[in-house]
Amino acid sequence: MNPNAMHPLLASGASPIAVDFDLTFLAQVVLFSTFVVVLKPLLFDPLLRVFEERERRTDGAKREAREMDERAGELLTRYEAEIEKVRREAGIERERLRAETAKIEAQIMAEARAETARILEDSKAKIAAEVARMRGELAAAQPALAAEIAASMLGREVRQ
Repeated sequence: MNPNAMHPLLASGASPIAVDFDLTFLAQVVLFSTFVVVLKPLLFDPLLRVFEERERRTDGAKREAREMDERAGELLTRYEAEIEKVRREAGIERERLRAETAKIEAQIMAEARAETARILEDSKAKIAAEVARMRGELAAAQPALAAEIAASMLGREVRQ
């Protein structure tokens, strides 16, 4: 295989690029090395320390954020447990109050029924006494009434 066929410039017949190593190249290498040696303690090392400090602080902030997140999770768990405990206690208290209210309601209803029964018995006794008194008056007035009725039917006075 022809090596000139692999590269398009070489295949077209153009001459390869020639690099001359002269004193300017050597001067550039010396200047570059000098800049690296001078700038390393003045620029690169402080810049690397700044990057490392920033990384350390970032890691610390991330760790602190994880710890705060864990504490928040624990607090949330405790909060939810306390809320559940208060809800259970409130439910127990509510049931106790309902039972107490039902007991008081039953007591009041029993007293009201007893009072109603007593009032009914008193009223029945008064009515029975009034009926007996009226029957007595009616029995006492019966001869006079019978004579009066007979007199009005006969049209004359009837004697007893």
